[in-house]
Amino acid sequence: MEENKNIDERLWEYIDGSPSSEEKTAVEKLIETNTQWKEKYHELFELHELMQSSVLEEPSLRFTKNVMEEIAKHHIAPATKTYINKKIIWGIAAFFFIMIFGFLIYSFGQVNWSAKSDTNLPVDISKFDFSKFFNNTYVNVFMMINVVLGLMLLDRYLASKRKKIQKEA
Repeated sequence: MEENKNIDERLWEYIDGSPSSEEKTAVEKLIETNTQWKEKYHELFELHELMQSSVLEEPSLRFTKNVMEEIAKHHIAPATKTYINKKIIWGIAAFFFIMIFGFLIYSFGQVNWSAKSDTNLPVDISKFDFSKFFNNTYVNVFMMINVVLGLMLLDRYLASKRKKIQKEA
């Protein structure tokens, strides 16, 4: 199998005219002396001649214009700004803000505010145990996603404000 592959490669290079003069003479000697090489050469040469003689079909000169005209006949989808309801987007954002605010209220509600401390703060921060409040992995993941989404929403809001200011100027 490897020998046939090698024969094919060497013969195609010979037919294409790309081998060096030493390789060319070696292949010519093999074709003259070896019947397997001779049969394979005639087979590949006939295939090469057939491929050279075939005429490739070319598209008409108006092909691109015809395609573009057909595409223009179809209805193009409108931009997303025209069919996405902004009230839904604001509702989703409000939901996430309410969830973040609710988690903050819950976490502050769990703090023992009556703890005695040497400082003037009502809470001794050094003894504050966060694992008591956020020990569930799902709560941590949910909080992290909410914070990232909140930051993304803030970025979009500030970018739209910046665009309005630039348009006015």
